[in-house]
Amino acid sequence: MSNLSGYRKKRNFERTPEPGPKKETKRKLTGSNIDIPIFVVQEHHATNLHWDFRLEEDGVLKSWAVPKGPPEEPGVKRLAMQVEDHPLDYAGFEGTIPEGQYGSGTVKIWDKGTYETVLKEPDKGRGRQGDKEKGSPDKSGSPLRSDKGAGGKRTVWRIRLNGKRLVGEYTLVQTGERNWLMFKNKL
Repeated sequence: MSNLSGYRKKRNFERTPEPGPKKETKRKLTGSNIDIPIFVVQEHHATNLHWDFRLEEDGVLKSWAVPKGPPEEPGVKRLAMQVEDHPLDYAGFEGTIPEGQYGSGTVKIWDKGTYETVLKEPDKGRGRQGDKEKGSPDKSGSPLRSDKGAGGKRTVWRIRLNGKRLVGEYTLVQTGERNWLMFKNKL
């Protein structure tokens, strides 16, 4: 299970309506015995409008702030800044975080659904700065060019989303320690 200490440290749960971390780390679809991981996108009207993209993994929601929102069409690339993991209960959170609290502003669910991982692995180095084939495309047709991520490695995470607005295969490519590139794959 991932650590929620970063989430806990940034919030005063006596003042914010956000869900606190719980020991429960397993979630199943309502009325189902099948454990299918979920995703949620929350439109967050904070100091700067952004969308929070969250994927269930290891008992938490891995989270990214996407300033311009997740791409709905192939060929559109968006910056996704990785933020602290959130508890699974956050997937259903909508409400107003009070002034003076971390992330103050209105949060509403923009999309939600299930997902499956198609591929998740460290990148083999294609497209890193300094490579001869800078910007060579991957199977999705999108060029990969970035700095190294944490520890000199970066991760490529290809997922298939099944939501109301986001449907299809997407790729997240780590371009720095917390910076990722998000795009919808071409068919």
